[in-house]
Amino acid sequence: MATDTLKSTTGASGASAVRRLLLDNGALTALIALVIAMSALSGDFLTTDNLLNIGVQAAVTAILAFGVTFVIVSAGIDLSVGSVAALSATVLAWMATSEGVPVWIAVILAVATGIACGLVNGVLISYGKLPPFIATLAMLSVGRGLSLVISQGSPIAFPDSVSHLGDTLGGWLPVPVLVMVVMGLITALILGRTYIGRSMYAIGGNEEAARLSGLRVKKQKLAIYALSGLFAAAAGIVLASRLSSAQPQAAQGYELDAIAAVVIGGASLAGGTGKASGTLIGALILAVLRNGLNLLSVSAFWQQVVIGVVIALAVLLDTLRRKAGTTPVAAGTGAPGGRGKQAATYIIAAVVAAAVVGAMSFLHNGSSSSATKKVGLSLSTLNNPFFVQIKSGAQQEAKRLGVDLTVTDAQNDASQQANQLQNFTSSGLGSIIVNPVDSDAAGPAVRSANKAGIPVVGVDRGVNKADTAALVASDNIAGGKLGAKAMAEKLGGKGKIVILQGLAGTSASRERGAGFAEGLKAYPGIQVVARQPADFDRTKGLDVMTNLLQAHPDIQGVFAENDEMALGAVKALGSKAGTSVSVIGFDGEPDGLKAVKDGTMYASVAQQPKELGRIAVENALNAAEGKKVEKTVMVPVKVVTKENVAGFGG
Repeated sequence: MATDTLKSTTGASGASAVRRLLLDNGALTALIALVIAMSALSGDFLTTDNLLNIGVQAAVTAILAFGVTFVIVSAGIDLSVGSVAALSATVLAWMATSEGVPVWIAVILAVATGIACGLVNGVLISYGKLPPFIATLAMLSVGRGLSLVISQGSPIAFPDSVSHLGDTLGGWLPVPVLVMVVMGLITALILGRTYIGRSMYAIGGNEEAARLSGLRVKKQKLAIYALSGLFAAAAGIVLASRLSSAQPQAAQGYELDAIAAVVIGGASLAGGTGKASGTLIGALILAVLRNGLNLLSVSAFWQQVVIGVVIALAVLLDTLRRKAGTTPVAAGTGAPGGRGKQAATYIIAAVVAAAVVGAMSFLHNGSSSSATKKVGLSLSTLNNPFFVQIKSGAQQEAKRLGVDLTVTDAQNDASQQANQLQNFTSSGLGSIIVNPVDSDAAGPAVRSANKAGIPVVGVDRGVNKADTAALVASDNIAGGKLGAKAMAEKLGGKGKIVILQGLAGTSASRERGAGFAEGLKAYPGIQVVARQPADFDRTKGLDVMTNLLQAHPDIQGVFAENDEMALGAVKALGSKAGTSVSVIGFDGEPDGLKAVKDGTMYASVAQQPKELGRIAVENALNAAEGKKVEKTVMVPVKVVTKENVAGFGG
């Protein structure tokens, strides 16, 4: 029987070795497979510029994920890293600009802010006995709130000396990639060569056993979460450097990407396993996915589905690996030959990747197609009917002109939009249309397109500190003034009103609000009793308006900085809407115009979104073909009321 068992084991050794190799290096295998697939599907993927773009786009997620690796290895979780990153960058920018603090001191204070947030998490978890999920969820909210309080909801220009972190060395090597590599090496060193690194694996493997063996678990957890905060601060500084401004809403949702990168890289959420190289590979997988799907013109909505599936598969692989008994050995604790085998695996992977690059470059070499009629359109969001109509108008005009139009959705994330614009630039499109999330934050990416000789057309909002061939827009400030005049005339020059503001930090909200405030100066009898953000969202408009009515039941008017919030306010007001309370929105979207027609909204400061999209595509094609275009094309706005809504074409 012993002989039979030995034969069976020997016979299965080959298949078992392959299975073990794939399970132990699943992330690396997936990355190579993704590179092969994207290379085969898109001739733009393997260009030098695009590969560098992938590195830049992975950098912030990777740096955040390195910090999260410490936490997950010790069987914890940190949901606050995105907010801590935004808060640290905001502190740096605020200190260096508004407060006049020397930049080097501001940098130290920003890093100290990240460490302090991590220490608070550690104290709540170690001594307050809060579950890591709850403690870090609370810090997520606190960090984001403090960032908004300090910045007053507006981006703050980043010091030029620190903004160089977003530049390149020698005109080609991105500094964010270098920072990512350095932080990765530090992570590997901490995990594999230090006492605290070994403590992380011990705590994650069995916290009670670690405590009984004499390990000071509580103090170690303080250090672990402080490290996570430190890495979050570094990521926030790199991100703000790329955008040349500290955005209070930056890095929203990045905590989930960071956790996903760690898990995809082979770490177990149960704790005890994980390594820096795996985390880096996980971050690269997410960046390659987003970059490749952008290049293939896959819908932004489907991109979220694909990334969700990848995360689910990664966790499934972790489960299978643990069931198969192939859980990776903790860094620095493996057999003497373990590092040699790992190095050999990476060398083989590099050779395979190089071979793929060469083969695919040869395959796509000589494939010529005119890029003149290829246009990219990056919209700030597609979760708003106004921008959906811009997209619709652009697509109709593109079809008429025979233009290949690629549309992306930045989801109101300035850094995500910067990535999309970089992808467009590396694809060698004929021209680019951008509807900026923030006019300042879009500047660096548009300047890269300028250097590449690709004309850029702004739509609805301009781009600061960069050259655009044309700006196709409605005047948000003028629209705000028209809204103020319409409100004052409706109320007879006196009354109490509330204002529902848009997403904090966006230029549209700032400009519309500024125009409305300027317009109200001519009507001192109009009193603004409350201003509250509702993020351009109908549901939030409903909730915020419901709350405001408790404190101000006697208002006579509501000005909302878009129709979605106005419609939410109408719902909250009920029978008061259109009778005792006049509601004015902004945009002239179909649902808003219907409410105007029905009388529940008094007016909408109507733009013509389809016309904006149509004219933007027309100008983008003309710019790509070298034809003369007007620097500014203004599409008129008008106040649409029940009296003239029937004649408004939208």
